[in-house]
Formats: sequence, structure tokens, C-alpha cells
Amino acid sequence: MATPIDVLLIFSLPASGKSEVRRYMSTLTPEQCRGDFGIGPTLQLDDYPYVHLMHRIDDELLAAGWHYAYYKGPHRPFQDDWTWAVLIELLNEDYDNLVNGRQVNPLSASQHLFDRLDAAHCKAGLPQPLGEVPWRIRMRVGEILEAEVRAEYDTLNRQAAQDRTGTTIVMEAARGGRNGSAFPLTPPQGYATAFQTLSPAILERACVLYVWVDPAESRRKNIERGRPDGAGSILHHSVPGEVMLDQYACDDMAWLLEQSDKPGTIRVERIIQEGDRYVTRVFHLPVGRFDNRKDCTTFVREPTASWNAADVGRIHAGLAAAFGEIHRARG
Repeated sequence: MATPIDVLLIFSLPASGKSEVRRYMSTLTPEQCRGDFGIGPTLQLDDYPYVHLMHRIDDELLAAGWHYAYYKGPHRPFQDDWTWAVLIELLNEDYDNLVNGRQVNPLSASQHLFDRLDAAHCKAGLPQPLGEVPWRIRMRVGEILEAEVRAEYDTLNRQAAQDRTGTTIVMEAARGGRNGSAFPLTPPQGYATAFQTLSPAILERACVLYVWVDPAESRRKNIERGRPDGAGSILHHSVPGEVMLDQYACDDMAWLLEQSDKPGTIRVERIIQEGDRYVTRVFHLPVGRFDNRKDCTTFVREPTASWNAADVGRIHAGLAAAFGEIHRARG
């Protein structure tokens, strides 16, 4: 097997099976990871916890007499679509902390997150919404959310403390376009914008695993997986229906593959700073497509003791085929 993949981007529509794939890979031995998929033991990053925490901040801001900072409503899209780029900026920070073994232990995890959110908004060219919040309200909201934010930081810190030798960093995100969109998708929708926002340090090491479902199946599974208490869970949350149609009625992964000048890859052309000048860099990201149109991942949400051999065999064979595509494209 080729040199293990350093960074794996699992980018697909909501409820496609991304988180189930991540969970399945986390149960494998290092020998299985390396021999069957060409990856190391996985360290995992996801932008969904920030999506959830922004909802929580909005909820508590409203309860404290302020207004929503991020969303149009509790079950509605972002106020500004460029917030999708904010999420990628936060993933860039998490990746940088992870590869450098940097643990983050602020006096207040919630206030630190508030500052990070405003800084990421600034990087995306957006106003800094929490900078407008009166201090007494900001402090009250921070106190309410402190334990929840601290738990997320603890998860990131535990990974940063691990030896990263031979591991594969897995990064999950869902992106898409509005119902009826034409290609190319208009920024900031779609994966093209995500690739334009990811740090060059990620792009030069990354491969893409695309979990393939059609939008109708994505919507069906999104409803099926939802639980009343699952808003903070990567496996059991449900994206609101308006968001599914406004943001995830299609995606541009197949279109991007068709445009590439190198088969089996996505071409990402970026202008980046090198020293005192700006240069154009081209990255070719190898892609593998895991066919989940006939659902073979839902069982992974259940306790591992209930998994049967046939289901495990199907997901393992499908992933092995997808990783084979990645390694062929890597050359």
C-alpha cells in the first residue's frame, strides 16, 4: 500500500453517512487501516460542533434579551451565507493546533470561543457579531455555555496531546447548493468555496473521500436520523428542512471532478502569499467516491456489539474500493 494518507477530507451532503464512516474507521485496528485503506489511525475534526454552538449562542442571546447573531431563526439558515467560510477558518485553526500538538486551555472556554468566532468572521470579510453584544449579556451567555464549550475544547485537546506519527487527520464538512442551482455554484455555496478557504497546509496534504448519495436520499436520511435530544450529536442531529433545500439540494463534487485537468482529482488554484509576494499555486486533490446510494452505513449508529458481519463486510468493501480510487489518483 502507498504511503498513508495524511489528511482525509470527508465532504458530502448531510446525512450521507460521513459520520458513520468516521465512526466505523475509528473501530479498526492500525493494521486494518493501513492494509485495507492506506490510512493511519484517525484523528478527527468536524465543523458541526461549531454549527451547533452558534445555535446555542443564538438561543441564549435571545433569552437574555438580545437578538440572534448567526441564524435567521432557530430552524433557519445563516443570516449570511459566507458563514460557511467562517466554519472552514475554524477548522483551519483546529488543524493547526492538532499538527503542532497545541492544547488550548483558556481561563474561560466560552469567551475564548466567542473571540475565535469574531476573528473567523473577520477573516471571512464579515462583521464581528459578538463584538456588538453588551458585556453583561456576553458574560451571562458565556457562563451558561461554559461547560458545553469546555467539553468541546477537551475533546480537541485530547487529540492534540496524542502522538501524531503515522496517523491520518480526518476532517468532515457538508456543503451544497440551493434547489435549482446551475453549475458552477455561486460562492460561498458548494465545495469550490470550501477548497478556496482551506489553508494551503491542508490542501498540499489532502485527499477527498466523497460519500455518494443523491439529494433525495440525503433528505430522507436526514429526517430518519433525527432524535429530539440529538441536536448536539454528529450521528443523530437533523438539519432543518428549509436549510436542506436552501443549502443542500445539490452539490458540486461531480462537477469539480469533471473540470479537473488531472483525472480522479479536484484542481484547486489558489493565490497565496510566499514571503513578500503572492504566487499562484495549483493543488490536485485525489478523490475516492464511496457509493452509499443503497444505504450501508446506518447500522454504524448502533452499539458495535449489534453490528452483523454482512453489514460490516459491505461498508468495508465499499470503503476499500473508494480508497483504491484515491491511491490510484495519488499515483
